[in-house]
Amino acid sequence: MPVEMIGWIAPRVSSEIIPPRGPAFSNAVIAETARVHEDADFDRVLIGYFSDAPDGFMLGAHAASVTKRLGFLLAHRPGFVAPTVAARKLASFDQLTEGRAAVHLIAGGSDADQAKDGDYADHAARYRRLSEYAGLLRRSWTEPTPFDHAGEFYRLEGAYADVRCAQAPHMPIYGGGGSDAAIQALAPHADTFMLWGEPLADTAAFMGRVRTAAAAHGQRPNFSLSTRPILAETDAKAWDRARAILAEVERAGGPGPARQNEGSKRLLAAAASSEVHDACLWMKLAEATGARGNSTALVGAPDTVARAMIEYYKLGATSLLIRGYDPLPDAVQYGRELIPEVRRLVKEVDAGAHA
Repeated sequence: MPVEMIGWIAPRVSSEIIPPRGPAFSNAVIAETARVHEDADFDRVLIGYFSDAPDGFMLGAHAASVTKRLGFLLAHRPGFVAPTVAARKLASFDQLTEGRAAVHLIAGGSDADQAKDGDYADHAARYRRLSEYAGLLRRSWTEPTPFDHAGEFYRLEGAYADVRCAQAPHMPIYGGGGSDAAIQALAPHADTFMLWGEPLADTAAFMGRVRTAAAAHGQRPNFSLSTRPILAETDAKAWDRARAILAEVERAGGPGPARQNEGSKRLLAAAASSEVHDACLWMKLAEATGARGNSTALVGAPDTVARAMIEYYKLGATSLLIRGYDPLPDAVQYGRELIPEVRRLVKEVDAGAHA
């Protein structure tokens, strides 16, 4: 099946090696980033969620106004907006973009970060809430008549949404997390389960756990795999560039407090076992940053990295999320050198599977 390439959009330019500069919400940066990704043949861009960040709905609306084809994957934390309100906001966004919207549900991996917005639910409760929330999103988008609901976290009477998604039956639901609680919460609901870049064997095993849990609910989710490609003309030059990026990250400061979420713990465990896994999965940047989110790099010439990405596609990762350490120039380079090669290899794999 065709591979979905996902990029990253933010309201200002920053990365682990580029300190944030300019206003917290830059119309110009958002527009330029959206256009760069559309021109680079990305299918979607992820709009992240942070406790101190501008509103993702507004960011996405502005990005949509300057693009025609690019899709948007809006990260959303349950618990701060009622699910029926969120369903109407998301459906309105899908209508505004003429069917280019998807939602990425995240429970929140840090108690301290949740507390910044007044949420003191523990890890397990956050995932139970996410599951109930996802079910209410679906019902709000699809129920033909008003409905009632009485659950652990939400009670509704006569809930009904006049605005529905432009996509039928509704926009895609993405979600992720490295814990058993995450798998169980998302198994009934996720169209696509999002993973960070782990070694191939670990990735295959985790996908198996998700598939088993989803099958119990009659679901067959797709998978998305996130990495940080570092490219250069040759493998040797790419590794030189990767080590230079590592040096900049280390100069910027240590990894910070230990991560609570299971996904980060999994990345750090893989980093402890080996610096490089498989063909070119480099763990040092995950280690240096404390595995804060998508932080494992695929290092090499474009054909080397493309072949490494295809191995994840063969496992079932039909979406590939890539983000650079120099966000805009890297996105341009991905569009010129990496994405075309990935799409070509996907066609070869698919042709072989159907031969």
